[in-house]
Amino acid sequence: MSARFTETELSEHFAHCIQVLGGTTAASRRLGVDERAIRRFVTGEKPISERLLQDTATVLQALIEEASAAEARITAALGA
Repeated sequence: MSARFTETELSEHFAHCIQVLGGTTAASRRLGVDERAIRRFVTGEKPISERLLQDTATVLQALIEEASAAEARITAALGA
């Protein structure tokens, strides 16, 4: 996405990313960020830094790779 986020859009998109990562607890572990801080970022209480966005993108990419590997093993096991 080339356009910048508004603060509201950023909080909403970050909240979506947290759900994709498996919720607050899982995202907290993957990002190395306290759960309370995650909730504050989602609600807009705390500003979301560029570094946090970069870290979130990196963690999402790692999740994509893990999911792709898991899918490949299932597909291979099914002989498809």
